[in-house]
Formats: sequence, C-alpha cells, structure tokens
Amino acid sequence: MNGRLEDGQYEWLEEATIRQMQERMSSGSLTSVELTVMYMKAISAKDRNINAVLELNPQALQIARSLDAERRGGVVRSLLHGIPVLLKDNMDTGDGMHTSCGSLAMKNHYAAEDAFLVKKLREAGAVILGKTNMTEWANFMSDRMRNGWSSRGGQVNNPYGLFDVGGSSSGAAAAVAANMAAVSIGTETSGSIINPSAQNALVGIKPTVGAISRNGIIPLSFTQDTPGPLARTVEDAAITFGLMAGYDETDPVTREADRFDGIDWLSICDASSLKGKRIGIARPIFIREISTERKEKFEEALYRLESLGAELVDNIDLGTMEDDLGYDVLLYEFKAALNEYLGKTPATNPIRTLSDIIQFNKEHAEETLQFGQVMLEKVDRTSGTLTEPEYIEALLRNRHLAGELALDRAFDEYKIDALVFPQDHGCSFSAAAGYPAITVPSSFTEEGEPFCITLCGKAYSESELIGYAYAFEQSAKARRKP
Repeated sequence: MNGRLEDGQYEWLEEATIRQMQERMSSGSLTSVELTVMYMKAISAKDRNINAVLELNPQALQIARSLDAERRGGVVRSLLHGIPVLLKDNMDTGDGMHTSCGSLAMKNHYAAEDAFLVKKLREAGAVILGKTNMTEWANFMSDRMRNGWSSRGGQVNNPYGLFDVGGSSSGAAAAVAANMAAVSIGTETSGSIINPSAQNALVGIKPTVGAISRNGIIPLSFTQDTPGPLARTVEDAAITFGLMAGYDETDPVTREADRFDGIDWLSICDASSLKGKRIGIARPIFIREISTERKEKFEEALYRLESLGAELVDNIDLGTMEDDLGYDVLLYEFKAALNEYLGKTPATNPIRTLSDIIQFNKEHAEETLQFGQVMLEKVDRTSGTLTEPEYIEALLRNRHLAGELALDRAFDEYKIDALVFPQDHGCSFSAAAGYPAITVPSSFTEEGEPFCITLCGKAYSESELIGYAYAFEQSAKARRKP
C-alpha cells in the first residue's frame, strides 16, 4: 500500500458499493486491511475541508487483519465482512474511542462496552473505522445552533458546497457522501437521519422505533430515538439495516424486531417494486415551504414514480401540520433519559447529570457556548421524573396527531402504501408516530444542492419502503459524488 490516493490507483473506491468491495475481497484482489487503509487515507486527504470524522479507531487495522485471516480460512460472516463502517459520536464502543455526543464536557468519556448495535456490526464482520462529528447533543442544546456544529469537533461542512449539511447525523452523512467510508450509522429523534441524508445525496433509513436497539446510545428521547444506516445506495443501506435489526432484551421496544429475521434484503431490492402501489402526496404539509425550483424537482420525481407503475393519490389531508406536534415530549424526556445514561457511565467520567454538563459549559464558555445552551437549561428545569401533566398530555397528543389522525388514517382512508415528500418534509410525523421512512436521491438544483424524496410507511414496513426506494433509485440514477 505505497500508492497515494491522488495518483488514481484507488479511483475504483469512489462510489464503490458493498457488493463490489466483497467481489474484490472474494477474488483475492483486495484485503480488508487494504480497504481500511484506503479509507483512512481518504479521510486524511479529504476531511480537512469537511470535518466529518472526529477520530479513527486505533484497533481498525488489527480488526481488519483478523477478518482477512477468517476469510482465508473460508469464513465470511456476512456482506459486511471486512467493510469499514463509521459511527455517530453518540454510540458506545468499548475500545480506544471516546463517546461524547459532540460535547467537550464528554471529551474524555470512554464507554465500558459496545452499544448493542455495535456488537451486532462486529458480529457481522464490520470494521468499526471511527466516530463522526455531529450537531452537539443531537441539536437539542440551543435553538440557535447551526447544523453540524459541536464544541468537540467544530463545524461539519457539506461536501457539495456552501449548503446546509443537515443534522444531527451531520458527520455520518458528509463522510459517506464524500466516500470516506462504505456506510455510516446515525441516529434520529426527529429528522436527524432523513435531513442530513437529503442534504448529502444519500439513502438514509429511519427505522420503526423498535427495529434496532437503542441500548448504549446517548439518548434524547425514550419514545422517538432510533439508529439507522446512511449509505450511497439503497442496497448498501438495506444490507446494513438487516444486520442491525433484531431483538435486544435490554431494550423492550425491540420485542417485535424478530419479524425481520430471515428476510433476504437483497431480493427486496427489486426494480419492479412500485408497480401497482398507491403512493400518497400530502401537499398541504410542504407546498408553502419549498421554492419554485424544488416544486419542479418534486413534480419530476412524481412523474418518475408514476412511470414506474405507481398510482399517485394527490392532495391527501393529514388533518394536522408538523408544527402542531411541537417538541414538548423531547423537552421532558431528555433529562430523564440523559441522566440515566450518565449515571451508568464508568466512575472515571465526572459528568454524571445534565446539570454537570451545563456547569461545565459555563466554566468553559468561550469554547462551548458559541450558540448558548438555552435548550439544555430549559430541559434541566423539568423534574426528570416524567410526572408532569404537560408531558403526559404532549405524549398522548403527539401519538394521536402523528399516528392515529395523520398517518394511520391516511393509509387506511386513502388505501395508500406509502407517502412521499420532498427532501425531509413530513419527517416529524414518522418521528412522533415511531414509523419508518427512507430518503433516496432524486436530482440536484441548478446550484448543485442535492434534492431527495422521502417515503414513509406504516410501522415495520421497512422491506416495502426499501423496495420502493430501490425502484426509484435504479430509474433516477441521481446520486453523484461531490
């Protein structure tokens, strides 16, 4: 491995898919060690302008070497065997990397063990390559914070230009978009996978809450948090999702995740998946919020869906707007969830509560409070016991508005298989209801900003949504590297 990235020796790696990497490793023309080194070099060469990767795993090459030895012995664990994967900086890893949620207050925190999903990735043979920068505290620190900024990592930049990078899985998106890893794992509470995926021309899967364990992830919300993959292709995202989904007894919401067992995620990627499917369009949700150019891009995407055999059901009324959902549920759940997580961290971590974080930031204001911490302070004024009537009311209201009134009624009354939105519009509904969504590249604006569509469906309809997204992707072929 004496070549340089810029000499063209590794041009094949740009936009390479997981299956293409596996074909090379199976043929013996590539090893996991070589692949890992190439991505490390890509990060070194590109990330100075993008700032997406916080740190590399010091064990990455040793892990890759071990996986190469397994392959030589005839063992290939899965399609992720030997494939480098990046993790958002709110996921525990029991190795030499930190878990900080982008906060300087947590810069010295080492988790005691892997998050459940990280264990599953390792069992599948993935090489955990590093941690990605993110919007600090999952964008719940300040109402003025810029997407992609953290006190620990600075500002993540969109590799496509001077556009919003999206949040809060900003680094996870920018790194994969710029070909610094095969795939990354982000988290979403409300839009934090869908939004950065749309802003970086990626496929992002926001799963049903309960499809993938949240155990070992720094939380924001008990009821809305979910991890999910970000990738350059639908197939890569589907492969990764399938290997992370499953039941975890420490996270009771995953009780039904075993329904994904045995699914062949490659066969679901079928270019004919949209034929005869009814796709709904809830125009009142976004029609006044998008530019004329984006309206035209969306109409082009709708025409494509129709040309692929979908029946479009227009002007669906969801009965409520995204702003009606508010953020009160998160406001009350954050303190209880975060304090529980912090209280279980190793004794070497001096940060034990949300109050400790707020105090640390005050003592290091020049470094940490560029955008203030008004949201953290507002959260800390709640009891942390979830006993407030306002919390119970907000929880029941949001589940009713997003689930029963908006999505469930639309699916049943209009007899539709999925809803389609431009960019990340509508993501608040799937977030509050706990339902799945998938973003897929559609086109680019004249200025070069990515434009995607988002499909959302009923709970545990990931396999159907992946099929629809794959059919659209194969027709549009809209993804292009920065």
